[in-house]
Parts: sequence; C-alpha cells; structure tokens
Amino acid sequence: MAKHSQNEVKESLKELTRIFQPKDPRKFVKDYIRKYRITGGYEDELTSLVEDELGRLNSSVG
Repeated sequence: MAKHSQNEVKESLKELTRIFQPKDPRKFVKDYIRKYRITGGYEDELTSLVEDELGRLNSSVG
C-alpha cells in the first residue's frame, strides 16, 4: 500500500469508521482509497475490515 505501512492504513481506516460510521462500507472504502492514494487490489480486504468494525460497533451499542 502506497507510502504507508499496511498496519497504519488499517488502523486509520478503523478509526475513521468509528468516527463516521458509514452506511455504505464499499463507497466509504473507495473514497478512502481515492483520497489517500492507496494502490489497487486492497478494496475487498479494506471493505471487510470496515464491515467488521461496524459490526463490532453495533454489537457494543445497546
């Protein structure tokens, strides 16, 4: 992944997911990849990461 280590990208994406709690994980990841110029091929992996984080957030609420 671009100039960032893979862990930095994942941690950053998890943090942004907690802050914004996107309704559409795939669109959120596409925007993230475009904005931060992440190299291709990681979209599915990052989308599943966002979905997992959203699931974790939803299960901890209420």
